[in-house]
Order: sequence, then structure tokens, then C-alpha cells
Amino acid sequence: MGSISALKEQPSVPLARRDDSIIDNYHGIPVPDPYRWLEDPDADEVKEFVEKQVNLTQSLLETCETREKLRSQITTLFDHPRFEIPFKKGGKYFYFHNTGLQAQSVLYMQNDLEGEAEVLLDPNSLSEDGTVALSISSVSEDAKFLVYGLSTSGSDWMTIKLMCIEDKNVEPDSLSWVKFSSISWTHDNKGFFYCRYPTPKEGEQLDAGTETNINLNHEVYYHYLGTDQSQDILCWKDAEHPKWTFGTEVTEDGKYVILSIFESCDPVNKVYYCDLSVLPYGLDEFGKRNDMLPFVKLVDKFEASYEAVSNDNSRFTFLTNKDAPRYKLVRVDLREPEIWTDVLPEAEKDVLESADAVNGNQLLRKDSEVFLGFTGFLTPGIIYQCNLATEVPEMKIFREIVVSGFDRTDFQVNQVFVSSKDGTRIPMFIVSRKNIILDSSHPCLLYGYGGFNISITPSFTVSRIILMRHLGVVFSIANIRGGGEYGEEWHKAGSLSKKQNCFDDFISAAEFLVSAGYTEPRKLCIEGGSNGGLLVAACVNQRPDLFGCALAHVGVMDMLRFHRFTIGHAWTSDYGCSDKEEDFHWLMKYSPLHNVKRPWEQLGHESCQYPPIMLLTADHDDRVVPLHSLKLLATMQYILCTSLENSPQTNPIIARIDCKAGHGAGRPTQKLIDEAADRYSFMAKMLGVSWINQASSL
Repeated sequence: MGSISALKEQPSVPLARRDDSIIDNYHGIPVPDPYRWLEDPDADEVKEFVEKQVNLTQSLLETCETREKLRSQITTLFDHPRFEIPFKKGGKYFYFHNTGLQAQSVLYMQNDLEGEAEVLLDPNSLSEDGTVALSISSVSEDAKFLVYGLSTSGSDWMTIKLMCIEDKNVEPDSLSWVKFSSISWTHDNKGFFYCRYPTPKEGEQLDAGTETNINLNHEVYYHYLGTDQSQDILCWKDAEHPKWTFGTEVTEDGKYVILSIFESCDPVNKVYYCDLSVLPYGLDEFGKRNDMLPFVKLVDKFEASYEAVSNDNSRFTFLTNKDAPRYKLVRVDLREPEIWTDVLPEAEKDVLESADAVNGNQLLRKDSEVFLGFTGFLTPGIIYQCNLATEVPEMKIFREIVVSGFDRTDFQVNQVFVSSKDGTRIPMFIVSRKNIILDSSHPCLLYGYGGFNISITPSFTVSRIILMRHLGVVFSIANIRGGGEYGEEWHKAGSLSKKQNCFDDFISAAEFLVSAGYTEPRKLCIEGGSNGGLLVAACVNQRPDLFGCALAHVGVMDMLRFHRFTIGHAWTSDYGCSDKEEDFHWLMKYSPLHNVKRPWEQLGHESCQYPPIMLLTADHDDRVVPLHSLKLLATMQYILCTSLENSPQTNPIIARIDCKAGHGAGRPTQKLIDEAADRYSFMAKMLGVSWINQASSL
């Protein structure tokens, strides 16, 4: 197992203080937490720990022979024009475009599709290093104003700004402490709805993004253009349920504002609505009276997901999983809220992921012109344009992304189905160079997620192409339970008390890659991020003999305390909560932090150890805060390395801790390239993989 001789000389692991006095009592069971002090990101001791770990990682990365070659080749292939799907407002077209190596994509505007495009907002001008990102944007109905949210260093926090589109002047309006928010314009173009959290008390954390405080008391506000944030109108809050979050949407006719209420990350929500057309004095009245908007309850139970698709006056169409785990379309008249009828029934096998109204009265109403985007493992991106106003709608290519030096015919994609531990068939994509021989000789990278009803679908990634081309890597994605690939039943089969199914599925996928002759354990690397980071860490604990390397990004590693930090409380819908005795027992069985064991003691021979591990995190990750990775790092290094003389654990356990970065969104291009070069050169060295020149690889 593993790559025991990957390093000629093992780096010295820094010692970290253990506080054995910290012991929590969970339902009568004592659980030590000796690295609780690592939960304080502002403590000098934590900063010193991080600095030592950064130095350790850097010293090891400097020995990775493929690092600079990877960085160079990924940069070269990354340097190609990229376009996002255009959208239309007020007769104008808007789209995002990156020329290739720009840190952030630029927002462009054009009066018609044949006209010359002009830059509307370039986020690259807002910071020298590209760490200020445009995280949200919305154009007013008359296309006179642009509202946009800026996040710094990858944080989920954003500051809302306002621009006059005609002269591109940035207005004085500035809205702070905004998080998990949409922007919904009223059709009089006087302002918009948004969501925020209360302003921190004086003296509290100022460097937004590095704090670990729990996010409570989400609120809905309305902002009038040209006014100070202190004058914004509070439209909705719920002090009795401080963990709930909200979303707003103004309907296409401008008559209603829809309020969606969420208690967690589960795909269930309440739906309230307010008829803006019947407010006698408009929104101003409520600002003066300190009353919230008179929302009417349409769905007042957390029983299913409801997403508004369109409305014809009081008749609404929703996308829902109510009695339909693969989703369907339903219709209801607000005047008869008890009567719901199916518009498009649930499919027998396929999941209905989205629906939009186009061409006046057709479901896909607003415009007859539709743009669709397509991507795949070997397709960088195609944007199709379709005019539904013609007698026979025709789909034509509007833009196609071309990557210089990439030839899709050099590669192949297969889908296989793997039997999991309980016999469930798990789909897995396998991407490789063409005509490889299944002789177990290939390095393999297995990626997974498996949570929160999120589907991992095919997409084009430059770094993976480089791995296949120059390192001979076979890349695979296992669509394990917990995701949304087969609807809500698939999701539930990998959550709460059934979370172990996710790990069983992933392990079975790895075993298949070995048994089918793609690879062998010492050449198999596993990778995942966020919930996927948890997946990787849990599988390493359970089957350390099966993997040759592990890359765990921004993972949820402390399953007993995750709900105490930032937005972690919303994840209890998938994981459960250690405050409940039943939940505690299943969490304790797989929590990465609490299940690190010495495999040579478990299996009875010293040749078995943990594979080389790189934990990746970032200082401004306020989604899955860095303490998860730091505590697991310290625990692994202690149990496997520093607590023993001449430990059998010779494979390195390190962390890549990025600065001015967060959970992943908004990361500038150079940081993406640098991180890919670091983690995959580490992987290459640990798997014993040599560089292949392009000429001999084809």
C-alpha cells in the first residue's frame, strides 16, 4: 500500500501542543478534543502552527520534480478565451468573458449580438492580485443600473455596489454584511430586495472571512437607490428561528415578490408571497411603520422543494419534488391555494433539474431567444442559440470555446456501473488516453462528492487533461449516493444514518479500478472537496491500504462540532447533529477527526500505513472554516508520527494552507494554476509517476 519509498528523506514534522484536559461529554461518553485551541484563528499559537506547517509543505513541494512542468503546461492550456452564456435585460445583452489568463472574468455589454461589445465592469481593476471577485450581479429591468456584489479573498461575505450603466459611474450606495443573498429588482427600477446578517457589535471581528462565529438571524431588506443602508426597509425576519435563511424573487410581471424560507441545506422550503401591486403606499409605508411586508403563506411546511418557474397573474407554475423525488412541474392558483395540478409529471428515470418560461407562453416566456450551454470531459464549452419565434425552431452554435493544443480524439470517456457493498449499482465515468492497456500500470485519480443533493456532472478541466497527457493518469468520477444524480431518493440514501453508504460506494469504485486492471492501490489517488474532503478523509481512515495518495480539499473533518461555526448548522440536514444522541453515535463512527488509527496495529504488520495525504484549506474559508483541516492535521501527525519513536508512518501528512483565499469561489486564475501544480506534483511524486513528453504520449 502507499508509496513508502517516495521520499528519500522524511521531513521533520513539527510538534503541536496537546491539551488533554479538554474532554467533552456526549450523552455520557467522554470525547477528548486536545487541539481545541486550533479553533481560534487569531491566536498567536495557531498562527505559529500554520507557519510551521506551511514551511513543511513548501520544503516537500520543492522536491517535486513535475511541479514547474505542471505549472507551465497548465498555464499554457489555460490560456484560451472563455465565454459564459449571455443574458438579456432592457434590450441589451450581457455576458462574462475571460481572455485566458485574466484573474477574474470581465462583464461585457452590447446593444445587439452583432454590435461591438464594451466592458461594463472589470473586477481585475479592483485589486492587484485578483483576489477581489464579482460574486453576484443583477441588471435592473430598464438596464439603467447594475447591482453587483464583491467578495474579498474568497470569503462568502460580500459588499453590494451600484453602477449607472450609461456612464459606468459607481454610485455611493454600499451595502455591507451581505451573505447568501440574491438580488431581486422591483419593476419600477427604484430598488431591489437582498438578504444580510446583522452588523457585528463594535469591537468584533473586522476581517470578514476569517471569523468562525455562527451565522444567525438572516434578514430580508429592500434598498432604494441613492439612499444609505441604514434607511433600508426590513421586509422579513424570524427571531424565533435564527438559523433559517431566506431568498427573494420578483416575478416576471413585477407583481409579486416570492419569499423562500430554508431551515437547512435540505431541498425543502416554505413559500410565501406578497402582492406588491396592492400595497396602498408602496414599500415606503413599511419603512416608516417598521412593519414587515404582508407576506401570504402559500406553503408553510418544510415538506418539499418549491421553485417558482413562472406565473400568469395569480396562476403559478413550480418545479417541485413533492411526491416526486425526481421532480415535476405543478401549477396552483393563489386564489385557490389548496388545489395543485401536475403540468409535467415525474419522469420514470430522469431527474428534472430546471425549467424556465420563454417565448410568451412556453416552458423551457419572457424572450423568444434562448441560449444553452454545453460542456463535457472532452468538450471545453459550446453555447447554442435558439429562436423559438420561428416556425421551426433551429438550434445553432453561437460560440464555441477552442483550446489550442487540445485534441479530443486523443482521449476516451467510458461509463461503468460498480456494485457497492450492499449491491447498489454506482455509476462512474472513466476518462483516459485512447486505447490504454488494462495491465494495472496506470496512475489513477478518483474524484467524488456524494452529498447535499449535488450532482457531479461531466465538465472540462484543463489540469485533468494535462494529467492524462503528461502523467498518463486515468481520471474517474464516482457518482456515489448522497448526490442528486438520481433524485431525492439517491440523496437520502447517502445522508444522516445512511452516510456510510457514501464511503462504501467510493471504496467500491476504487476497488473496481484495481480489479479491472486500470491501476493498483499504490498508484491510486483519491480527491474531493468540502463534503468530498470529508469523503476522502473518512475513506483513508477506513481503508488506508487501498490508496497511494489522498487530496482532501476544505473538508468537514470534525463531525461533532461543525454545526457551531459559521453556516455549519445548515448541514445538519445531511449529517445530523451531535447534540442528539442518535445522531452522535453514527457521526462518531465516521468523523475523520475521531477515527484516526494506526493501521499497523489494526492489521498486525508494520508495512501498512496511511497513504501520503495533503489537506488543503485557506485562511478566508468561512464556509468550512480552516480549523477542520488544522485539527485533523495535528491529530494525524501526532497519532501516526510524533507520538512514536521510529514510527512506521513514513508517508508524509501535510497541509497546503492558502492565503487570501476561501472555499473556492472567486479564486483568481493564477491561484487555481498554482494550487493544481502543487497538489498534482505532490500526487505524482507520491505515486512515483514520471513526466511524459507530449510527442511520445500521443
